Amino acid sequence: MKKSYLTIALALTLACSLSLSSCIGSFALTNKVLDWNRSIGSKFVNELVFIAFWVLPVYEITGVADILVINTIEFWSGDNPVAKNETKVIDGKDAKYLVKQDPQGYTITNLSDNTEVRFAFDAADNSWSINAGGESRKFMEAHAAEIPEEMRIVDLSQDFRINDGSHDFIYGLPELNRKYIIRGKHVANP
Repeated sequence: MKKSYLTIALALTLACSLSLSSCIGSFALTNKVLDWNRSIGSKFVNELVFIAFWVLPVYEITGVADILVINTIEFWSGDNPVAKNETKVIDGKDAKYLVKQDPQGYTITNLSDNTEVRFAFDAADNSWSINAGGESRKFMEAHAAEIPEEMRIVDLSQDFRINDGSHDFIYGLPELNRKYIIRGKHVANP
């Protein structure tokens, strides 16, 4: 009797640790179904479709597919097969923008004057570049001189957790680096 409770508790703990980890993925399939639902009509129709998709197990199936298959592929490969090459129209404050996603980055087109800006990811140095008006430069390079010397920078992207000599970020775990965090200008969030 006690052995079965122990087995159940162990199975539940393992299931929770796998499903509640921080690498949860983007749930692209479920979000595509939700986006489609939002685009089909009025709020009343959206609500009816939403309820119908819960009664019929559409959201449940897409959620399980995201959790067990698609997000796992995204975790191990870095690419989500459902989210690849997405195109969206964004309603901005002063114009509408067409945003195209591809494996190398994003292309943003202003639909009112057809100007185009390209955000390209460079895997060699793990950085982004902006290409606009025939000119290309590293993202934030133009503003680096504007950052005050006394400003502290905290990296939330997990890119600078490991000090490999290519940067001066301090791993921001106070139990290990309290005195360095207090004095440091660049801190990597754990």
